[in-house]
Amino acid sequence: MNDDFCLETPLKALDKPQLIAYCVAISARQFPNFALFSQIVEFGDAKKMATLIDGIWQSLIPGGAKMNFELQQSKVEDNMPDLDTFDMYGAAPALDAMTCLHATLSCILQGEYEEAVTIGLVSRETVASFVEVSEGNDQMSDEEIMRLISNHPLMEQEDEFQAQLLERLENSKSLNKEFIASLRELATNHGVSNIGISVD
Repeated sequence: MNDDFCLETPLKALDKPQLIAYCVAISARQFPNFALFSQIVEFGDAKKMATLIDGIWQSLIPGGAKMNFELQQSKVEDNMPDLDTFDMYGAAPALDAMTCLHATLSCILQGEYEEAVTIGLVSRETVASFVEVSEGNDQMSDEEIMRLISNHPLMEQEDEFQAQLLERLENSKSLNKEFIASLRELATNHGVSNIGISVD
């Protein structure tokens, strides 16, 4: 993991709509991790969660649809897999995806930049865990594991994505329809998640 990866300073400088855009973009990029898990083990309602993400994007566009986000929080909680119940690796990234979506709603309701910091870090942690589980082994030292993670293409892509997202938001004059559409495209990443998972 990259120790100098600091989210606090850039996120603190964003206004509330920009923070929400950052949060939903990261949640959207992680969403295939939940959708695939949901499909495989027939848990939760991925369709409903996808609709919620869409609703958050829409709410950022001036004059866009509004939702009752407080009501949505309990629905997200219903879609959080219990890691004690699901003894398989896929449950962890699925839970991370829902944790980020839940925190996105908290950011909408409270406007705290700390929620955005949490989301950015959880997303990186998802990648780190995936790399360690899929490519690490017991013979490796902690330093070797850290090196494997920080130099891994998936972590490089994650950091690049977050940096690009922040840069676009910092330079945005307003969150108009075109700008939100470009962020959505960036976050959708051709349907591939932060750990390289695609539902198709």
